[in-house]
Parts: sequence; C-alpha cells; structure tokens
Amino acid sequence: MKLAKLLVPMVAVLALAGCKKPTQTQTEAQRARAVTVTRIEPRPIVGSLTASGDLIPREEAAVAPEVSGYRVAKVLADVGDYVRAGQTLVQLDPTLLEAQIAQAQAQASQAEDQAKRVSGLDGTGVLSQEQIAQRRFQAEIARANLRQLQTQRRKMSVTAPVSGLILERTVRPGDLSAMTTTPWFRMARDGQVELSADLASDDLARVRVGQIASVTLPGGVTAQGRVRLISPQINAQTKLGEARILLPVRPDIRSGGFGRAVFSDAASDVPAVPEAAIRYDADGASVMVVGADNRVKRALVQTGARGSGLVQIVKGPPTGTRIVASAASLFLDGDLVRPVDGAAASAPAAKAAAGK
Repeated sequence: MKLAKLLVPMVAVLALAGCKKPTQTQTEAQRARAVTVTRIEPRPIVGSLTASGDLIPREEAAVAPEVSGYRVAKVLADVGDYVRAGQTLVQLDPTLLEAQIAQAQAQASQAEDQAKRVSGLDGTGVLSQEQIAQRRFQAEIARANLRQLQTQRRKMSVTAPVSGLILERTVRPGDLSAMTTTPWFRMARDGQVELSADLASDDLARVRVGQIASVTLPGGVTAQGRVRLISPQINAQTKLGEARILLPVRPDIRSGGFGRAVFSDAASDVPAVPEAAIRYDADGASVMVVGADNRVKRALVQTGARGSGLVQIVKGPPTGTRIVASAASLFLDGDLVRPVDGAAASAPAAKAAAGK
C-alpha cells in the first residue's frame, strides 16, 4: 500500500515532463551582440595643433657710437633697463672735441674776415680773381669744418634709437669709441617678445594671422599670444615654415627662452574617430572594423592629431568604414554583431532626458 502511494507522484511527474515542449536552438544571428558603431569620416579636430620654438624680440635694435676715438665717460643704462627713444645711454668725454671746436671757430672767424675784405673787389684789379675766389673758398671750408665738429659734439651723447628693453650691454667706462660691427647695446623694441614657432607645411596652412595661441613658457606658466606673421616660404632643408606669435609685455617672458604653443581654434577636417574607438596594446593602436557581413575584424591604425575627443587616422581603413564605437567591447576576429548606429543609439537617451 505504501509503495503504491510513492509511485503515484512519480508517475505524475514523469507525465508532466513528457508534456513539456522541446527547447528551440538559437541561431548565430540571434546570439549576435548589439554593438554601437561609428564611421571613419572627415571631422574637424579643434585644439590639436601644437608647435615649439624660441622666444625672440619682435624687433631688435642695436646701439653703437657714430664717432671714433673718444673715451667713454659714463654708461647710464644697463641690462634689464627700459629706456625711451632719445634717452642718453653713454656719454663720451668731449674734452678733446671741445678744443678742436674752439680752434675751428677761430679759423672760421679768420677765414670769414679774409673773405669780407675782398667783398666788392671783383674786377677792380686790386687782387686777381683767383686770389678773391681762394679767400672765399677758404671761408667755406672753415665753416664746413666747424659744422662737422659741432655735429660730432651732438653725437657725444649716444642715445637710444627706439624705446625698449636693453637685452645686452658690452660697453664700459674708459672704452674707446670705434666704428665696429659689435653694438654697445642690444634692445627689444617696446619690450615685445614673440615665439618663433616651426610648423610643417600642412600645419602651417591651418594657421592664420590674428589667430589666438596659448604659449607655455619655460617656468610652466602660460600666456595668450596672437599670430602676427606667417612665413611665406618653407625651409628647403627642414621642410618647416615659421609662425611668429606676439606675446604680451611681461617680466616673466624673456627673450632667448623656449616656448610651446597650442593653437586652440585651429581646425581642419581629417579622417578621424572618437578616442573611445581606439584600442592600444603591444601591437599598437587598432580599431574593430565591422564588415558588410556584420562580422568584426581587428585593423591596425596609425594615429595623428588629437582634440575635441577625436583622434586622426593617418593610416588605416578608408574613410566611410564602420568600426565598433567602444574599444572596451571585447570581440574576436570573425564574431557576428548587430550594428546599431551611434546616432540612433543616442536618440532614446536624448528623448528620455528631454522627458525628465
């Protein structure tokens, strides 16, 4: 009796199991994972252009004596001084010149007196015409000599040709003035310094006069500059062109230093993908290409400029190629996927955000 009671439930269980429908096997297409895709296409990469170079004066001025043979009496300016145009920088000793001027004045006075004495004697026969002309000529020479010495006296004060910052000084009290190629002072006109940045020809085409650039200085601080000049030619040896970025007048911006510029608004359409689509490993950078049959395959790429969350594809699959939008998605070559366009995938999220 007990055995009959135990068998009844077991029979019922087996009967129910026999009535269950058989499990259906999923196809490969049904098992395929949905994945967001994007395309390699021309996109503007903003803020990706950088260039380095030297800090140089916008315009350099040289100060040198215009007279030779005179001793330096005083040096009135030094490196780091800001001077005004016409300000005296060096005073030469005028003692010798003053004596020459005094002698020239006496000679000129005598020659003038001799010339006056023959005034009105032309054609009278008192003196030959040659003698009259000789006295007048001597008076002219004496006056010219005096004017020359007086001009030299004005040049005994060596002045600044422009307003600006003194960068270098080579003159000392006691030096003898001489007409040499080595200036006594080097100046940065108006104290203005700019970055001379070298760029490749393709990058130079992305720069324009008036463009803003952020320049990092040797101390790590930055300064906002503006492109003042773009070289009209490319160096035949280096294949680089120059862009001059004018910087504000500040004590921490010094000529001779090194700077790095970032052109924040430089943009150009280049084949690019979102940064999230690039995978990096021991073999380098790569993307997962989604083929026409919706199967994925890894493709190595060479990356270029970066900016605005994008990476330029310098070498790799052609423009228009579909790729997996997230490098974090793990796939093997040949895996089948269900592509979802990035714009379509973001639409529901946008609607949900709008409804909140």
